[in-house]
Amino acid sequence: MKNFVLFSLCALLFFAVAANAASSYTLFYSGDFDLNNPNADGLANENDAIVGGNPYGAATYQNFTIAPYEGAILTHLWTNNLSQLTPTSGYWEIRKGIAEGNGGTLLASGTASGPNFTQTPTGRTCPPGSICEGYTEYQDTVAIGTLGLSAGQYWFAVVSLCPTCQGRSFNSNTFGLNRRLEYFISTQDDLQYFNSAFFGYNFTNASNLYNPFPAFSGGVAGWEVPEPSSMILLGTGLVATAGAARRRLLR
Repeated sequence: MKNFVLFSLCALLFFAVAANAASSYTLFYSGDFDLNNPNADGLANENDAIVGGNPYGAATYQNFTIAPYEGAILTHLWTNNLSQLTPTSGYWEIRKGIAEGNGGTLLASGTASGPNFTQTPTGRTCPPGSICEGYTEYQDTVAIGTLGLSAGQYWFAVVSLCPTCQGRSFNSNTFGLNRRLEYFISTQDDLQYFNSAFFGYNFTNASNLYNPFPAFSGGVAGWEVPEPSSMILLGTGLVATAGAARRRLLR
């Protein structure tokens, strides 16, 4: 009977987590690329036949902060890129503690391909005569499984991989147009970084480069981790449910 109670608890916890996973949603989006802004631009974010390297030729890092006493489970990351590439995979990273000339701590990384990588047009195309003429913006999304993060500041990167492609890819910059933040997540502009051995940069603040880059267009999806009090209530409810089932069987 003791084993039955433990099994019931585990099963209910599993279905609770599964229900959350099924309802993964956008936790943070830094904003759209806005061609009406005179400083609209993009920064190299690619691994291709022109800009190569291992695991990438150039990468941009966008920050987000989870509030104290909160947490999140991440399931997807994406960047919006002004691109000429047709990648079939994407490299991703989550870091903590990035500073000028310092990559901080790599918390998780991987290469997503097949059903775990998608490239879809955002509907934004650069018109003739614009700074990005000849480029179409695509959202490159990676599914990363489930990654738990506690309160703190983090940076993420998603780089398109197409080593045989002759085109280029640039992470769109944004000034916050249509930015979306959940109540427990924030971001800090002008705290984005660029890393590229190919171009000779080692985690350089993007705003120190030739153009203002307050933020890069991209986001993260997943779900909020319940607060400790909610977890206690959930645990109490699961124990009560298992207890009731046990009493019924003893009758």
